Amino acid sequence: MKKLLLIVTNVDRYASGKLKTGLWLSELTHVYRAATDKRWNCIIASPAGGNVPIDPESLKPWVLDKISKTYFEDPAFMAQLNHSKSLETVKNDAFDCVYLAGGHATMYDFPDDGPLQSIISRQYEQGKMVAAICHGVGGLLNVRLSNGVYLIKGKSMTGFDWFEETLARRKKEVPFNLEAAIKERGAHLKKAFIPMTSHVVVDGNLVTGQNPFSSKEMAKTVTNELEKR
Repeated sequence: MKKLLLIVTNVDRYASGKLKTGLWLSELTHVYRAATDKRWNCIIASPAGGNVPIDPESLKPWVLDKISKTYFEDPAFMAQLNHSKSLETVKNDAFDCVYLAGGHATMYDFPDDGPLQSIISRQYEQGKMVAAICHGVGGLLNVRLSNGVYLIKGKSMTGFDWFEETLARRKKEVPFNLEAAIKERGAHLKKAFIPMTSHVVVDGNLVTGQNPFSSKEMAKTVTNELEKR
């Protein structure tokens, strides 16, 4: 039986305090559904543990798909989500896949979290899968391997790009330009031909998804890649 660590955010507002943010729900629910359908074990964890806020934008009718709506209305799932384990308590556990769910909020608590960096670095160097979607890829930015090199240097990957940030009307709220930061680390950023459409990139044991609309394809790719192992 496979074991997945699904990492989510604890942050509920942008630094300006004007707007709410949090986990983009579909970026968690699709991979959770795909894994649990195979009877794999999913552990939901966050930097601080405990409550996980959900970005209200991800609950709007035009983006709240059937799978996400079902989980949002499931008291057992929501209780699990709001009692997430802290990364500190699971950092020495073994997982077949470490998956970083997105949401703008992750730009605040993912990039500089020590346990998160330790978990991902060890996972990757053991040849096991590391996956991240949308803004969750920000959690990869500062991860260094044992030789001191950034994990994503030279890797093909994707993530929420700056034009999509324009479409989302969050350029003035986000703490940094994710697209620029990925490129500064020496990664090869791959984008969907049409913004805000599904796009997933696999480079060895690194799997990345571009945006919320990649959630379904991301879940399928992660489970398919894991089944090969």
